[in-house]
Order: sequence, then C-alpha cells, then structure tokens
Amino acid sequence: MPYALTMTTCASQEEAERLAEGVITRKLAGCVQILPATSVYEWKGEICKDKEYLLLIKGTQDALPELKAYLLSEHTYELPEIVTLEITGGHERYLAWLSGQR
Repeated sequence: MPYALTMTTCASQEEAERLAEGVITRKLAGCVQILPATSVYEWKGEICKDKEYLLLIKGTQDALPELKAYLLSEHTYELPEIVTLEITGGHERYLAWLSGQR
C-alpha cells in the first residue's frame, strides 16, 4: 500500500491541534506531529515572516482526497499549504500500523 506525508502550516497551536484531532478522528491518517516553525514568504507583494505550526500528517495515499478536502474546509488560511510527499521507504511494521489506522 502506498504511503504519504502531507504537510500544512497553521498560525496557532490551537488550530494545529484542532486540525490534527480532526484528521485522526476521521481516520484520514495514522499520526500527526505538530512542530513550531518560522515561515518566510511573499504574500500580496509583502515579505512576511511568521511563527507557525507545521503539521506532518502520515498516512496512506488512498486517504489523500478526503484529507485534502478536510483541510481545505477546516483551515483558517485563505490559501493553506497542502503539500504531499510519497513515502518510499520506512520501517515495515510502522507502515503496516499506518495502514491499519484507515
């Protein structure tokens, strides 16, 4: 079964936890890690530097359409980052556990 790591960022710890709990309760992924981050980017002609919270969402690729729809419907950003990378390796027992969370 193919696996994926999806990333998104939030402006607050509270939003990050709310999104993470929604992902898990809806069985859209097996695990979400929340990390503090500083993002530097250009938005509407301005250079921005913001403290954010990075969500690392680990699950199976078959859940990606539902995961993306959930994040788009629940995220507070006008244009949320939703980036997915294919997991091409890993600990087999951990990946099997991820499969079982769906």
